[in-house]
Amino acid sequence: MKTIFLPLSIISTLLLGAALVLGLAIENAAERSLSHQVDYHMWASLGGMLFTTLVHGLVMTYFIGTGRWFEETARVYPLSGDGYAASRKLKHRTIPIIVGGFLLLLAAGTLGAAADPASPVGFTGWLGLSPGTLHLLAALAAVGMNTWTHVVEYIALDENARLIGQVMDEVKQIRTERGLDV
Repeated sequence: MKTIFLPLSIISTLLLGAALVLGLAIENAAERSLSHQVDYHMWASLGGMLFTTLVHGLVMTYFIGTGRWFEETARVYPLSGDGYAASRKLKHRTIPIIVGGFLLLLAAGTLGAAADPASPVGFTGWLGLSPGTLHLLAALAAVGMNTWTHVVEYIALDENARLIGQVMDEVKQIRTERGLDV
């Protein structure tokens, strides 16, 4: 999974970064001649958000699947270590960070839609900050949080792979001791 995850997380981060750069390049969103810049920013943002959500979803699915594998393996073989508990702890430590990254993406996108002058929402800002400033702050936080989330996910995937390796070694030893095909 780490081999697949690394390029996906890099693409995800690059897409979010490109959306941020395209957004920073917009000088005046209300001016009609710049509407193509807003369009490019919006499409890049949607693509980055969807791709990042896909990457996070793959990691969550992987943890669910390997958690089930740990559980079934521990049920069949009398394992000395508790790989299942360690994997579960790892999953429970990582998933809230993934959800936080996703929620920041959602907040940045929502604020971006509300900040669009062509939007019928009529959002005028909050806490004395303009809609554009709020969107920028949320976008910066979302890109930063999701980049950090990818690092946390990679470390968790590496740790989970190590746990799987330990369980596999123990299963091989048990099967060899029992005279079963390895």
